[in-house]
Amino acid sequence: MKRSLFVIAGFAVFSASPVLAQVSTGYPPDRSPYRDLEYHHEATVFGGYFRPSSDPAGVAPRGGGLAGIRYEVVVGGPAQLVVRLAQAFSERNVINPTEPAETRSLGVRSWPVYFADAGMSLNLTGQRSFRGIVPVIYTGVGIASDAGKKVDADPYRLGTTFAISLAGGLRFVPGGRMQIRADVGTYMYQIKYPSQYYVLASDNTAVLDADQPKNFWKRNGAFTLGVSYLLFR
Repeated sequence: MKRSLFVIAGFAVFSASPVLAQVSTGYPPDRSPYRDLEYHHEATVFGGYFRPSSDPAGVAPRGGGLAGIRYEVVVGGPAQLVVRLAQAFSERNVINPTEPAETRSLGVRSWPVYFADAGMSLNLTGQRSFRGIVPVIYTGVGIASDAGKKVDADPYRLGTTFAISLAGGLRFVPGGRMQIRADVGTYMYQIKYPSQYYVLASDNTAVLDADQPKNFWKRNGAFTLGVSYLLFR
């Protein structure tokens, strides 16, 4: 309980710091480095790179381009409600686990991954920018899906799975209705290996050792740049 109170108090002080800094430094209003954010809605188109961490079997979707859209609405104070849709243009290594190790690989196939999530973002300078910059953090929940894509010889499926999203970034707000933003984050979701990956093939090898967990959480990085159109004062 005490720890929670300290966190809340610290956040309140941090959120108020831009105002305190403006008063303490004695900036006249027309020369202050702080500017109120005029608009309360933001529509963004973004692109970047999807960089998953490796998995023991080497069959999960790999890195590739990332593109998507984002919409956010101010809900009070420094907070925004955010909805995001994105697609990673991934590939994955396809295998037939019943074959010996030397002939197991079926090559690399295109394997898009789709993301949908909703959550909250916080402007760390409140509803104002500092010299045209607003640092932000974001957390959300949603899904990651390969839309049911499959190869019959390989029983691995990503399917549609629950995902947790975390991100931080910078908004560059020069004035007017346009802004640029840069974000770095991660989509975390579960990998589930099929039982066939643990069965010995004719050469007495298996894709995975018996002590490898079938289910585990995997982090997948995302690096994006976006252009936003600001709406509704």
